Amino acid sequence: MAIDRLARINSLLRREISEALYKVFAGEPIDLAAITITRVEAARNLRMARVFVSVFGHDAEHGAFLRQLANKAKELQALVNRDLTLKFTPRLRFELDGSLERGDHILDVLSRLDQPADTGSGAQPSDDDSN
Repeated sequence: MAIDRLARINSLLRREISEALYKVFAGEPIDLAAITITRVEAARNLRMARVFVSVFGHDAEHGAFLRQLANKAKELQALVNRDLTLKFTPRLRFELDGSLERGDHILDVLSRLDQPADTGSGAQPSDDDSN
């Protein structure tokens, strides 16, 4: 299977899983706006797919969301199988993706660096700095 084809399948699986979440968790007290499917990495033989999930919110909630997703994995697979025509429907394994949180942390650090430091010392630049 060509790499390009596998990338398209990963993208298609990501979209279908994202849409299936709303069907599977309909009526349950779960905030789906806090969950983002960041990427899917299917195996070359399409037997297994790692689904990377980013959860917005407190760290304590991450484990609970992942457990709920793991409990509903078979229902999600069934919906994906119904909507897609693939030789095999991959088994879904959900993993936490912290890349968005790390990116937010880096942006926060960079924004603090851009703010001028107010030292209040009143130090004047020396004549050597003007060259």
